[in-house]
This record gives sequence, structure tokens and C-alpha cells, in this order.
Amino acid sequence: MARGEHPPPAGSRALSGAPQARPPVMGDVAKMAGVSHQTVSRVLNNHPNVSGKTRERVESAIAHLGYRRNTAARSLVTRRSRTIGVLACETGQFGPANTLLGVEQAGREAGYFVSIANLREVTGHSINDAVAHFRNQSVDGIVILVPHPDVLAVLGDVSVPVPIVAVGAGAGNQLTGASLDQRMGARLAVEHLIGLGHRRIAHISGPPHWIDAAERIKGWQEALRAAGLDAEVLLEGGWDAASGYRAGLDLLQHSAITAVFVANDQMAVGVLRAVQEAGRHVPGDISVVGYDDQPEAEFFMPPLTTIKQDFEELGRRCMEAVLQQLDGDGGSGEQMVNPRLVIRSTTAAPAHDGAPFPLN
Repeated sequence: MARGEHPPPAGSRALSGAPQARPPVMGDVAKMAGVSHQTVSRVLNNHPNVSGKTRERVESAIAHLGYRRNTAARSLVTRRSRTIGVLACETGQFGPANTLLGVEQAGREAGYFVSIANLREVTGHSINDAVAHFRNQSVDGIVILVPHPDVLAVLGDVSVPVPIVAVGAGAGNQLTGASLDQRMGARLAVEHLIGLGHRRIAHISGPPHWIDAAERIKGWQEALRAAGLDAEVLLEGGWDAASGYRAGLDLLQHSAITAVFVANDQMAVGVLRAVQEAGRHVPGDISVVGYDDQPEAEFFMPPLTTIKQDFEELGRRCMEAVLQQLDGDGGSGEQMVNPRLVIRSTTAAPAHDGAPFPLN
């Protein structure tokens, strides 16, 4: 070796073509840890019947050797790719985006890689292409994030030899799934306002072709009907703050309204601005309840009363449904995740016996 040269690092391939040192295998881990092959396998698969000290020795050996599991060989034995396909759309919106994160996190925790196909438009052709792509990847199951009923209609005509779980499909669907209980969330919002004394409660909905928006409308109607009140004012928004602002301006034309349930926090931001620009006050003149509990909601002016959705729990329930079907234990139907009310500063008892402004 010439002066100034250094030997190649251990395990590297020399320029002369010398063979590369082989990567560590499970037998090397077992030998270093002083345990059997089976014990190493149990540690890798998080089996409960391994003592803490043994698990620590095996994990230390894995780290020291830089052992990596041969997933290709393992899939030949288990006949599983450890990959879940997720068919998603509308992920620019807070709800779908956080549902996707919840599913992805739950997949990682279960030892699965998540492959995502994000649709630009919901058509039969795009859905069939995504499903074909997942089949080519040999995914073990497919999770459908379903904000539109059209997706369910298309899936009804698609034959897929792996479990399919629909997230947020709504009541009455035939697929196994997991959903946040949108009707319950809407009822919590309206019942809170009724409990404060409001009797004229409007609703600003999301686009009605969204399943979540339709379910929240039904929950608003159910809560009012149960209290003997009328669902008088229903305005439509588009999930964004600008549409909430425009709906808020329309809302102020209904002077008998003392409270409004808004279908998401982004639209509620627009409503707050519309009320402020009109020289009125929240909650003194009108109470506002949002939906989602976005991280910014507690920093609105005033801080927003809203409905919180547990997207992490939704992701866990979804992965449980997939794994149960893979293990032959899955049934049909839908698991519901309950939302909860977060009370802040945008709701209060109505002024002037529920009619702060002269009636039209």
C-alpha cells in the first residue's frame, strides 16, 4: 500500500474486486445474544413470551451488528408483503389529511409500510387504476378514505382478493370500516348551544356531496328536533374560510338567529370575521361552534368552541379491522370513534331572551 493510503473500511468492496463482507443474519444475532433462532424471531415479532433481559440482549446484538430483517424472504414464508395500500382523495382538507396520518401511524406501529395513492379526481377509471396498482404491489389490504359516496359505488363493482376497509363511509355501507361519529359530533355542538338557552340555531354546512357534511347536517337536525325546535336556517359552505365568510354575511341577514354551528373550523374563521365587520360580537350577539379542533382553534379571537376528532384512534381502529380480516377474525359493519366537545370562548347564553336583534 502506497504511503498516505488507508485500508478500506471493514465490509467495503475494494477496487480490485475483493468480495464484500456478508451482511449479518439472524444466526449471528442469536450467537452474540446467546439465544436461539426462535428467540430472536420472537423479539423481532414483538412476541410477549420473552423476558425483559433476554429482549434487551437481543436488541443490543441487533444494534451492534446492524442486522436488518430480510423482508423479501419473510414474505415468502408468511405470504404477506407487510404493505397496506391507502386510496385517498381531498387530502388538502384538514379531516382527510389527518385521517391519512392516523392510518399511516397505526400502520407503522403494526409493522406495515403504507403505500398511498392520492386521487386528483374521483372517477371509476382513477379508482380502478389505483386498485390495480395496489394489486401489482401485492398489498395485504386496502384502506379507502371516503369523503364521497361515489367511491363506494365504484368499489361495489371491483373484485379485490384482499381485505378492504372504508374509513368514514357513513351509515348503511356494506364494507367493514371505521368512522368518526359525525352525527354525534353535530348533536354535541347543538345540544351545547341549546343548553345555554339558544332556540334559533343555524348551520353552515360543508359541500353536501361529502359524506361527513351530510352526516353533520343530519345531526344538527336531530338535536333540534329532539328539543322541539325548528331547523330554520341552513347555509352551504365549501370548507374554506372564504366560503365561511360569505355564509356568515348571509347568516347576519337572519336577525333572529342567536347561534350557529359551523361544519369546520376553517369556515368558522370566516364567520368570526363577518360578524366582527358587521359590528357585532361573538359570543355576545351570536355564539359560534366549529368542528375539527384544528391546532389553531384555541388561538382564534375569541378562542373557538369546537368538536374534537380523534384521528389517531380512527387510524388504530382502521388497522385493527384490516388485521382482523387478514387473520380471519374480521366481520362486517363499522366501528365508530366518538368525538368530544371542547368549550372555549365563542359560546355563551343568548342576550334578550334569544332574540338580540329585531325579528324580520
